[in-house]
Amino acid sequence: MELDPLLLSRIQFAFVVSFHAIFPVFTIGLASFIATLEALAFKTENPAWERLSAFWTKVFAVVFGMGVVSGIVMSFQFGTNWSNFSQATANFMGPVLSYEVVTAFFLEAAFLGVLLFGRDKVPPGVHLFAAMMVALGTFISSFWILSANSWMQTPAGVELRDGVFHVVSWSAALFNPSFGWRFLHMGLASFLTGGFVVAGVSAWYLLRGREVEANRKALSISLWLLLIIAPLQAVIGDFHGLNTLEHQPVKVAAMEGNWETGTNVPLLLFALPDQANQTNHLEVGIPGLASLILAHDFDGEVPGLDQAPAAEQPPVAVVFWAFRIMVGLGFLMIGFALAGLLLRPGGRFATTNWFLQGLRLMSLTPFLAVLAGWFVTEVGRAPWLVYGMMTQAEGLTPSLTGGMALFTLIGYMVVYALVFSAGVYYLMRVLHDGLEARDDTHDSDRPKRPLSAAHVPFEYNEDVVRQGGY
Repeated sequence: MELDPLLLSRIQFAFVVSFHAIFPVFTIGLASFIATLEALAFKTENPAWERLSAFWTKVFAVVFGMGVVSGIVMSFQFGTNWSNFSQATANFMGPVLSYEVVTAFFLEAAFLGVLLFGRDKVPPGVHLFAAMMVALGTFISSFWILSANSWMQTPAGVELRDGVFHVVSWSAALFNPSFGWRFLHMGLASFLTGGFVVAGVSAWYLLRGREVEANRKALSISLWLLLIIAPLQAVIGDFHGLNTLEHQPVKVAAMEGNWETGTNVPLLLFALPDQANQTNHLEVGIPGLASLILAHDFDGEVPGLDQAPAAEQPPVAVVFWAFRIMVGLGFLMIGFALAGLLLRPGGRFATTNWFLQGLRLMSLTPFLAVLAGWFVTEVGRAPWLVYGMMTQAEGLTPSLTGGMALFTLIGYMVVYALVFSAGVYYLMRVLHDGLEARDDTHDSDRPKRPLSAAHVPFEYNEDVVRQGGY
């Protein structure tokens, strides 16, 4: 059997990106939550907020480390599997990825040390400032990464000369047509992820009666956040979809499972796309609703996959179902956010068993929604690496063989399995210990030299000295 290096390289990059993406999307939201906890602790001097911050900072540190390790591999892949792409886009991608390291990663790493080890060693205001800088660093990092990815989706500000992209306008390239909505969409997704994980873990502790006061506070604040963010994400997602319709109509056609450009197009709830025959089987839909959503008119025109040759169409079934998974999970999140509001009177949100059990399961849904969204974004761009300008086949390393791609794919899977297993094991230990593991003894009271551990003050006694006691 002949191994296809292009297919294997695409699978490899999809695996690595999917594994890596779940960590930043969590740490971005969690970093802001920690900064909020630090601000509440600083303002109210309530120890419950400090205990929550200390606990979630430990979780953040583990997830941040896993994200760094898994992210390093992606830069290697650019050189090993996609060298033509790396060479062609170096004038833009090189500086952008470097700026991400210099402006964001260094900021996060420096202040993360203060956040992790500076509690009770630096003034509370300085510790709060460190938490805010870590949160800011995560957003700066996402700015550069999403700018680079959005440029690949909607390239702007460049000219392609002799197979090399030359930047003619940095502002147009960085703030390309899809960047704004994509940045907002991913930012809200990060808050949703952090909010549902905090809510799910807090619910788990409340079901076991552990640290009830603190976890009740954490659940309450996360539910208020979700009540705002979940519906807002649906609105931003709609605008993002309209932006995609303008710049990548074939992707939208795949999302809708629409093969022919036309009007009064139904919103398909279920279908089995058949790409070979350019049709769907077993369609179940709502007449005219796709036209109403995309064109704001029941008789509005919706693009079909017939606008692109078969060779330039993305894998429709993957995009079609990934989009429905993402949207379905989004509505489920809105439902739980509204349920939290209905259970707010009398504090029933923290005592209703079915709601707490549901929040435990909901803590996984944002990760699934993010992965589904990334599949829509990346698979829907196929066969292009830089949309309309460079195909995936053109960006592949010329000397790469199928055997080499398969070997590295298996290697990455093994290494990532070990990293993930170790990380999850340590996270489970942190969650098992809970807030009770927080030592109330201030670091300033801890021994700085061996003899001071006795906590007995040294007093000079002349009689003892004369008797040979010292």
